[in-house]
Amino acid sequence: MSALAELFISLGYKVTGSERFLDSGKRLPVLVALESQGVVLFPQTGEGIDPATTGAIVASTAIEATNPDIAAANRYSIPIYHRSQALAECLENHKLIAIAGTCGKSTTTAMVGHILVEAGLSPLVVNGAPVVNWRSQTQTGAVYPGSGEYAVAEVDESDKSLLNFKPAIAVITNCSADHFSLDETNVLFDDFSKLVSGPVIDGRNEQIPEVVEHDWSVEFLYKNQTFVVPLPGKHNGENAYWAVRIAEQLGIALDVIAAALKSFGGVARRLELVGTKNGARIIDEYAHNTEKLRASIQTMQARAERILVLWRPHGYAPLRKMFSALEKMFAETLRPSDALYLLPVFDAGGTTNRTIQTDELANALAARGVNVEYILSHKEAYDKISPQLAPGVYVGIFGARDPELTETANKLCDK
Repeated sequence: MSALAELFISLGYKVTGSERFLDSGKRLPVLVALESQGVVLFPQTGEGIDPATTGAIVASTAIEATNPDIAAANRYSIPIYHRSQALAECLENHKLIAIAGTCGKSTTTAMVGHILVEAGLSPLVVNGAPVVNWRSQTQTGAVYPGSGEYAVAEVDESDKSLLNFKPAIAVITNCSADHFSLDETNVLFDDFSKLVSGPVIDGRNEQIPEVVEHDWSVEFLYKNQTFVVPLPGKHNGENAYWAVRIAEQLGIALDVIAAALKSFGGVARRLELVGTKNGARIIDEYAHNTEKLRASIQTMQARAERILVLWRPHGYAPLRKMFSALEKMFAETLRPSDALYLLPVFDAGGTTNRTIQTDELANALAARGVNVEYILSHKEAYDKISPQLAPGVYVGIFGARDPELTETANKLCDK
C-alpha cells in the first residue's frame, strides 16, 4: 500500500491515508517518507474521508468492511478500489512486465527493474518491498517513477488479484502451497498465463542453470555469459536467472544485464545484512511461509557454524494451515547447534479465529528434539539472543507484517 501511495504521488494525485501503527503511536520510517512526499495521514477513524475532495478509496484485502474509513466511504458513496485494481489502472498505458510466483516475486521484480534502469529504459517499477538501490529517507524504494514504455510490477496470488492484470510479458518464478493448495495454485497460475499477450517464462517447466554459492554472492552461467549477483543463497541465483530471461526478451545484451546485476543492492528484508555484533551477522528476512523459511535457513547454515532464528507467524490462519509443513521443515532443517525462538502470532486486530498460538508449534518441535523456545516479547528475544552473539554465529530475524522485527534486528547490532 505504501508503494501504491508513492506511485499515486508520482502521477500527480493528492494522497491521504491511515495506518493502525500510527494510531498506536508508532511513526514507522515508511510513513515519514510518505509524509515527506506530501501524503497526508489521518487517524483510522473515518475522519480523513472527505466527500468534497476524496475521489476514491484504495484498500488491500486485509482491510475489513467494518473499517471506519471503509464505512465512511460507503456512507458518502465514494468508490472503493482493491489495491490491485488501482495498480492495474495506473499501469494500463504501459507494456506491463508482471512478476508472479509463490516465492521470489519481490526480488525478481527488483532485479528486472534495476536491469532496465541500468540499460537506460527508464521503467516504471512498483514492487512489494523497497529496493536498496532506490531507498532513502524520503523515498520508500518500492517505486521507480520512470518515464519509459515499460512497467514492472509484482502481482499477487495470495488473494487471486494477479488476475486483474493484462501483462505484455510475465514470469512465474515457482509454485508451492502457501495461501492455497498446490493444485489450486497451479490452476491460478495457468489462468494468469492466459491473460498475458506475449511470452510467459514459466519456472514450473524450466530447468535452472547450476547456481554456485560464495560467501555473500552467487553466480551462474547462461549462454556462455557469467552472471554474478552480490546476494547470498541459491534462490537468489534463481531469481536472477528469471530476471535475465525477462531482460533478454526485451533485447538487452547479456553483458549489459550481467553488469547491471553486479550493482544490484538487494531488497529490504530479503536476507538483508543489517550489521554485525561481536563477530555475529544479523540478518533481517521477510520469510513467512515454509519454503521461504527453509531457503533462508539453509542459506545461513551454509555460512555459519551456528544460527539463531527468531520467527513470528504473520497470522493465525496461515499458522493453522501450514502447521504440519512448518513442523516438518523446522525439524528437518535445524541442526543440534542451532536455536529457534518463536514469538506469538502477530495480531493485526479485526475478526479472526485465534484458537491457535505459536506455543503449540514450539511444543510439537520440542517433542521432535528441536532446540526451540516460545517467548512472549521482542525484549525477551533480545535478552535471549544478545549474549549468544559471537564469531561464526548468524542471527535470522524472520517474519512478515511486524515492524518490530526490523527494530529488534537493528537493536541487536546497536543501530
